[in-house]
Amino acid sequence: MAEKRIYLSSPTMHGEEQEFIKEAFDTNWVAPLGPNVNAFEKELADYVGIAHASALSAGTAAIHLALKLLGVGEGDVVFVPSLTFSATCNPIIYEKAVPVFIDSEEDTWNMDPAALEAAFEKYPSPKAVMVVHLYGTPARLDEIMEICASHNVPLIEDAAESLGSTYKGKHTGTFGRIGIYSFNGNKIITTSGGGMLVANEEEFTKKATFLATQARDPARHYQHSQIGYNYRMSNIVAGVGRGQLLHLEEHKALKKAIYRKYEERFSDIPEITLNPLNKDGDANCWLTCMLIDPGCGVTPNQVMDALEADNIECRPIWKPMHLQPVFEQCDFITKDGSAENKPSMDSVSADIFEWGLCLPSDVKNTDEDMERIIGIVRRCFGR
Repeated sequence: MAEKRIYLSSPTMHGEEQEFIKEAFDTNWVAPLGPNVNAFEKELADYVGIAHASALSAGTAAIHLALKLLGVGEGDVVFVPSLTFSATCNPIIYEKAVPVFIDSEEDTWNMDPAALEAAFEKYPSPKAVMVVHLYGTPARLDEIMEICASHNVPLIEDAAESLGSTYKGKHTGTFGRIGIYSFNGNKIITTSGGGMLVANEEEFTKKATFLATQARDPARHYQHSQIGYNYRMSNIVAGVGRGQLLHLEEHKALKKAIYRKYEERFSDIPEITLNPLNKDGDANCWLTCMLIDPGCGVTPNQVMDALEADNIECRPIWKPMHLQPVFEQCDFITKDGSAENKPSMDSVSADIFEWGLCLPSDVKNTDEDMERIIGIVRRCFGR
């Protein structure tokens, strides 16, 4: 009989979610909007320390509306990290804008400020910069914000993976003009699906909410002066989020303990390094990742195959966007300048993809689960 399944990062429910959902059913607030939506917006905004929030159907919807709120349109350039999930970049294409991909730096795996500067040299007038806090680790925000300010270009924070992470004591998602969070099923807290757009400027969240509810004008009849979207979070989903938010700090502590366990148990294997944590931040450690020394004779596929053979879920690092077929015509900038004529794997982000993998980081992992995972990985390296 196969060993029990160990998941990468599965939803963890606690019970309070059911109470908020039951209240919604008891009061017949099962349609979009309702008390849970309003309360979830306020509670999330209060948690991260920002003025306003708009609850939406997905983090992708929040990114799309963030771009629209900043006036991104056809032909506009948006700087975005290459090492991210495609949902960061797809909304740029929705608006017929042009993504220019920025390489990572080794210290955090996030957008390289030096590459960002090089991008501004080639494209002096982008419409926006979007930073991602990869796997929950804050980017080098001081430098990135300074660069954006010097060029008078707004910053969007894709904090989909980093809810609960802080940089110099302030929550990720609250540094840019607009921040976004995701509550997808594998995130640190989940609503099964859903997202949030946050800002200190009320006009942004009010406009986001308006656009997300089909841009219906304030008239007795159904009147529309703009194109809108069906992007609003439902009252049931928001109830799940309210229950989950009560346990965010608990989840964060468990995720960090998982990272520390891997760090301790792999400390005697020099061929393994974990995804780096920003020394100026406090990462939520959403996923713990490992990087393998290319010269050691062990590959990520070998480790993933060994784990999967024992019914343990793992996955590769995000494949960089500049290596994706759908974005093959887009420019890619390294710290040395444009890499459009260089080999596609000649970059920090490509190296991380080629030699990295994501380790199981489920908050429900027991000590026995962790030792099972660690033992398999160690045997791959002859330990």
